[in-house]
Amino acid sequence: MYGTGTKKMLNILILDILREYSDEEHRLLQQDIIDLLDSNYGISCERRAIKSNITSLQDLGYDIVADKGYYLRTREFSDAELRLLIDSIFSSGVIPDKEAHQLVKKLEKYSNKYFKAHVSHIHSASSGKNADNQDVMDSIAAIDTAISKGKKISFSYLQYGIDFKLHPKRDIRYIVSPYQMISDKGKYFLLGNYDGYDNISHYRLDRITDVEILKGPRKPMKSVEGLENGLNIADYIAEHVYMFSGESVHVKLRADENLMDTLIDNFGKDFRAQLGEGNDIIVDLKCNPDAFFYWVMQYGEHTEVLEPENMRQRIKEATFQIYNKYQ
Repeated sequence: MYGTGTKKMLNILILDILREYSDEEHRLLQQDIIDLLDSNYGISCERRAIKSNITSLQDLGYDIVADKGYYLRTREFSDAELRLLIDSIFSSGVIPDKEAHQLVKKLEKYSNKYFKAHVSHIHSASSGKNADNQDVMDSIAAIDTAISKGKKISFSYLQYGIDFKLHPKRDIRYIVSPYQMISDKGKYFLLGNYDGYDNISHYRLDRITDVEILKGPRKPMKSVEGLENGLNIADYIAEHVYMFSGESVHVKLRADENLMDTLIDNFGKDFRAQLGEGNDIIVDLKCNPDAFFYWVMQYGEHTEVLEPENMRQRIKEATFQIYNKYQ
């Protein structure tokens, strides 16, 4: 609420009214704006003041349409964009319920009351996400600062116990050189290098707590195995399904053609596929071996790994073990 003692802010107040109460389907007459100025801000003015201030706002670049009334046509976000952002927040596997609602409240400030009415139900529902670790947003902020300053961090890493509560995974703190935070399949990961090792490691952001930025500089990215040539996030996610660490290998498999959607969803479009016999396709792709193993085990009835031989053997042994359990 603005103060009621000045008209110097009249153009700002009129802009706020247009943001909150107008769109193409809800156009405001000059009298509507006068009434809202009086009821919302305790300010009275004449019709000509409304027109002159709106003209001033148009001169400043605000897309205000004057046609059978006034409305603000262009906003920072369209209703569809806001809806997408709100749905993304509530489908996130990272943002705790309280912070999710707070973020949505902030986003709603970019909309009008008619949009708010369409999404009012979300404030009476729980996102159901991550109520157990309330430090996620603080952790993200601290890690982001450390990445920008090129510093190491230390933190406690949590895991669930049989009491369904989060507990420290071990007594000592993790010391990590952070490089990037990446989102994959509704989860948010820190990609970094664990102190004392030369490879890449991944950490769930919703399992990190009590982050401390250390004075020491992080290890240069080029000295970490797998990051010698920098980081292409899209390629990295495609090659590291389920966020397993380690080098990628080339894999060749026979699969049912109906798996193309699933292959693209998981590995992107950076792989080769050609027609085989019948409904089969032959696929060549690059992927982390552990990640590929767990992926292909889901589709054992519809796939056959052709190369490399050690992957074929690993799948053979795993399926034999599974078979024995059901004897």
